[in-house]
Parts: sequence; structure tokens; C-alpha cells
Amino acid sequence: MLEGARIGLKVDVDTLRGTREGVPRLAALLKKHGADATFYFSVGPDHTGRAMRRVFRKGFAQKVARTSVLKHYGLKTLLYGVLLPGPDIGRHGGDDMRRVRDLGFEVGLHTYDHVRWQDTVAHATAAWTRIEFERGLQAFERVFGGLPESHAAAGWQVNVHALELEREYGLKYASDTRGGPPFFPSLDGRASTCPQLPTTLPTFDELLGRNGIEESNIAGELFELSHAATDPNLQVFTLHAELEGLLLLDAFESLLLKWRNAGALVTRMAQIHSLALQRPLPTRAVIEGEIPGRSGLLAVQAAGAAS
Repeated sequence: MLEGARIGLKVDVDTLRGTREGVPRLAALLKKHGADATFYFSVGPDHTGRAMRRVFRKGFAQKVARTSVLKHYGLKTLLYGVLLPGPDIGRHGGDDMRRVRDLGFEVGLHTYDHVRWQDTVAHATAAWTRIEFERGLQAFERVFGGLPESHAAAGWQVNVHALELEREYGLKYASDTRGGPPFFPSLDGRASTCPQLPTTLPTFDELLGRNGIEESNIAGELFELSHAATDPNLQVFTLHAELEGLLLLDAFESLLLKWRNAGALVTRMAQIHSLALQRPLPTRAVIEGEIPGRSGLLAVQAAGAAS
């Protein structure tokens, strides 16, 4: 059982279609079951089609085949930034974003240009990172009338400059990393004031098509992994408006019901942040590492405390 466990829901919204179609469905589902979540919005141009340049990255082609990218994202979205101009998500989907906030859900910044950040930031300069990060802050402010209190990096891609910017702009917390307990990132030998709340559970698209897992049994698999987590009482699950908000909505609802019936509280990331700060947090370096089912290297925390 998961009686008393807290599971933070982090909804990454990458595309215009996800903003307009997936987000309202997820919001309605969460309200229906009395669950909470934090929605992280992409607020600049939708250049999803440019992600196909990753075809030569280790594991990317297999992931595309396993998760049926065309089926979940749709042809039009996959042409944005390639054969079709990339629409500005903040301008065309701003009403949908504000509606979620007005329903009482927490909102935060995901990115400005999702593909550009994910493909570039890991090895980008301080100047490039500042320009791109501040573009996201400004676009978020245009949509919501104020700056975000938290950030969740696109594709779990981040660098030390971005971590420093999160501290500089006074963000309360961020969720840019994968695996392990909450921690303070090490910045030039000192602890950041912006803690990281890593995603602790695998995502649906990391599990689909592996080890006999399909849409009909993925909820059960995730539920079992919830029990096996390092800290089953404090977990973070990342879902995507383009997947769980559309064709995988029923599977996600099944998972929600399993968690609720087991006594877990599904909540927003701000609640995970508050609970995390009730215990001393380690200071750890952010490094690159592999995650099963995900192509390329992602931001993870170093195994030991930073010196």
C-alpha cells in the first residue's frame, strides 16, 4: 500500500496541440478525481518537427518506433518548424494556459523553444543560456502576468548556467533532473538556493513497447514501480499533455485510480517542495547520465554529496 504517500504530478506541455487539446482533458480528469498537478508550459515557437534531426542519436529511432510518435503527435505538429512555420504557443494557446491556472492548478515554465533548448543547452555557453532562459521568462510573463516560481527543463536537459539563472531569478524550486531524492545543486562549490525535485518514476513513453508493456497494462506496471521506489512516500511522476492528455488518457486515469485506492495523495509540485524541505537536503553536482527507455544523456544528480 501507499497510504500517506505523496506523488507529485508534473505535466510537461511541449506543443500547441498539447496545450489546446491535451491540457483541458487532463485538467478535467484531475478535477474529476480530486487530484492536483503542476502544468509546465512551453511558451514560444512550436518547432516539434525539428526534433526528427535526432534520428541518429543512440536509441532515438527505437523510441520513435515503440511509442508511435506520428499517432500521438499528429502529422501537422511533426511538420512545425520544417514544412510549416512554428506557431507561437504562448500567443495561440494563452487562453488555454490561463484557464488551467484559473481552475486552481499550479503553473510553471517548461521552456521557450522546446526543441532548441533540448538539443542545445547541455553544452551551451552562459550567454546562449541566459538569452534562451530569459526569453522563456518574458513569454511566460506575457501569458500569465507574472514570472514563474518554478522551472522544469525541456527533455531534462540543463547546464550549470541554467542552474545559476534559477538561483539568480529566485525560483522556489526546479525539476530539471532525473532520479533520487530532492537536493540542492552545487554551483562552483556552493549550494544553490533553488532545490531540485527530480522525476523519480519512469514515464509512460519510456516503458511502452518494452518488456511486454503496452497501453492495456502500463498503469499496473507504473503502480508496481511506485511501491519499489527508493522513497515511496515522496515521488514525482512526469506526464505529457501530448500523450497522457490524448490517446493515453484512459491509461493515465487507471493509474490515478490505483494510486488513490492505495491511499496515495496525488498533488502539485509545490507540495512536494514543502515536504522535501522538512528534512535536510544534500548538496550534489548535476551530471549527465542515461535513463532506460530514453535516448541520449539526461541531467541526473551525482551519487555522493558534492565537496
